Amino acid sequence: MHKTVILVQVRALIPTSEGCAVFLGDDEKVIVIYIDQSVGAAIGMFLGAVDKERPLTHDLIGHLLTALGARVERVIVNDLKNGTYFGRLILSAENELHQKKIIEIDARPSDCMAIAAQQKAPIYISRSVWDEVEDVAELLQRLQEQQGAAPSEE
Repeated sequence: MHKTVILVQVRALIPTSEGCAVFLGDDEKVIVIYIDQSVGAAIGMFLGAVDKERPLTHDLIGHLLTALGARVERVIVNDLKNGTYFGRLILSAENELHQKKIIEIDARPSDCMAIAAQQKAPIYISRSVWDEVEDVAELLQRLQEQQGAAPSEE
């Protein structure tokens, strides 16, 4: 993939009636992606370093990657079509001869973000998606003020 990308962080996770709103951004802009509640809860647990009694699906994926000698290099929200976001999971692995291989896998952005949070890997958004989507920084600030939380200063 040779698209220009923007490094973002998860700025907030806010439950909605339909699932969870994930606010992603940098110092210039914040966007929102709506995901299902269970993946939103997983992202929240990973970001909060919450101990879990049993591994979640994303923990299992992380354990499998580790067992196979692979690691998450980065995740990218790389496309937006008809209101649906698309993501890519970028992995690296070495074989027995120490030859490095890069593997790119199509995945839901929500799963990409959960795995990135679990593996502490960077999250990127392609410039084309970034430019297409509305800046919701003011909305996030209002929501955080309504919830009694100070705006995030990441």
